[in-house]
Amino acid sequence: MSKEKAVVLLSGGMDSVTAFYWALEKFEVLAALSFDYGSKHNEREIPFAAHHCKKENVKHTVVSLPFVNELFQSDLLKSGGEIPEGHYEAENMKQTVVPFRNGIMLSIAAGYAESIEAKRLVIAAHAGDHAIYPDCRESFMSSMSSAIEEGTYLGVAITRPFISDRKENIVVVGEKLGVDYSMTWSCYKGKEKHCGKCGTCMERKEAFQLAKAKDPTLYEN
Repeated sequence: MSKEKAVVLLSGGMDSVTAFYWALEKFEVLAALSFDYGSKHNEREIPFAAHHCKKENVKHTVVSLPFVNELFQSDLLKSGGEIPEGHYEAENMKQTVVPFRNGIMLSIAAGYAESIEAKRLVIAAHAGDHAIYPDCRESFMSSMSSAIEEGTYLGVAITRPFISDRKENIVVVGEKLGVDYSMTWSCYKGKEKHCGKCGTCMERKEAFQLAKAKDPTLYEN
């Protein structure tokens, strides 16, 4: 029996890279999409997405969205302020929310998926994101999936394998799949090394600790 065809939204972060390898087991992955929307860490993340696609011989496309950096307000963007430090679920991390980012990316990915006859979109939204990202919650994802299914001839649907999992659960899955987490990026500051202090760095450290897995990341702190 042939597998369903899929497109993976692949940032190059540890969650999306894990979802990429998960999808390779479940679907025929036709392509992966990365989005360059002007975040401070896009230039650090996207090369890792390209690395994994090349390794697995999957087509990788980078979609440029300059309007996000130009028009939207978020400290995650190059046009925004300093990246706050502290735990990912802290109130100040809301400054890093890019308004409706997943809605925009999923809409583009849906059109692309239908164009190459793929019925599945795989995205790595997870339970740890829910606290601050409205467009990572299951209520949004299920509604968005229904809208995309209604708006495409193929009935393209969103698959979100980690929507009920926390990041440490994703690490456990990735370890079983043999994911090389040294070839992923999390830090929002986008410098030479992970800063170790921003929300995504703290969440990354915590995930490896709780999963009892070795953290291969080089941190400044």
